[in-house]
Amino acid sequence: MIIQSIQVQTEVFPLRKPFKTALRTATEIENVFVYVQLEDGIVGVGAAAPTLAITGESKESIEAILKTVLTPLLLGRDIRNINELSLIIERSCVANTSAKAAMEIALYDALCQHLNLPLYQYLGGRTNQLKNDMTVSVGTVDEMSHDASQIIKDGFSILKIKVGKDWTRDIERIMAIRERVGNDITLRVDANQGWTPRQAVSIIQELEQLNSKIELIEQPVQAGDIDGLKFVKQNVKTPIMADESLFSPQDAMRLIKEDAVDLLNIKLMKTGGIRRALQIADIAERANIPCMIGSMMETSVSVLAAAHIATAHPNIQKIDLDAPLWLKIQDFDGIEFNGDEVHLSSLPGLGLHRGFSKSLR
Repeated sequence: MIIQSIQVQTEVFPLRKPFKTALRTATEIENVFVYVQLEDGIVGVGAAAPTLAITGESKESIEAILKTVLTPLLLGRDIRNINELSLIIERSCVANTSAKAAMEIALYDALCQHLNLPLYQYLGGRTNQLKNDMTVSVGTVDEMSHDASQIIKDGFSILKIKVGKDWTRDIERIMAIRERVGNDITLRVDANQGWTPRQAVSIIQELEQLNSKIELIEQPVQAGDIDGLKFVKQNVKTPIMADESLFSPQDAMRLIKEDAVDLLNIKLMKTGGIRRALQIADIAERANIPCMIGSMMETSVSVLAAAHIATAHPNIQKIDLDAPLWLKIQDFDGIEFNGDEVHLSSLPGLGLHRGFSKSLR
């Protein structure tokens, strides 16, 4: 079944409120969509989220890689040779992981439609249901406490608290949220590289003394500071998770070899697609390191792919896939959000209803 044509389209989506982290503030997001059409008319869709602060990719760079590098390499090839196609994408150029992910997602979507299987079943999964968290973005103590309270009212039992923008106030922010929501709510903390190793140890140790009951701390230090991650892990009891430090299977092996973290956060925009995400989960499983799968600020197309992987791989034990819930227009396809419950469509591929247009979210 031959790949007949590939098209690329970029769209802008306003957010319902600003999304703030230690790295950036966003009021809208751009996603680059890629459509892979097979000779029988099947169309697979993928998407990429430009995130200069993390992957180094812009809308323009993603469009250029998709159009001028990947498309010429893939046209005329057989979709059934998915592993070969994935290797072609991986070896096509250095980095550019979001562009690669978008193309690979589209290929898997097209293949699974051809096979008449949902992606999660093709990958070996049994269920199409997951339990999600919701992010409390950086703000004042009062703003974050209020947002946390509202999120709980919306049906969530797991909160991911963004900190790291002003480390001197982060304990106050976290404890205010704990006091507001009570002890039955799971709290995850994401510093987005905002602390030094010593700041991280000081903050986490104090949180432990305050009995804050934090489930995990995500990426407390700079992405390249593996020694810093290890220092934090060795000096605190709270589990430490790598995010921006993890792009590739090689990164996973180094983090595990150095005993630098307790968990790994996999994101398709960092791994370059589905195949390498699964490889990371496999490597981590062998080392008894559980994984989370998350996303950048993405629309439901690429979040769908991540969710399908989560249902299929036994070592992906947590998800952080709330990005589509930040969109002002929440017209989802292939995925249903009901509080913290996520339900995937049982339609083939990603589960999208066909007839693509600008209504895609």
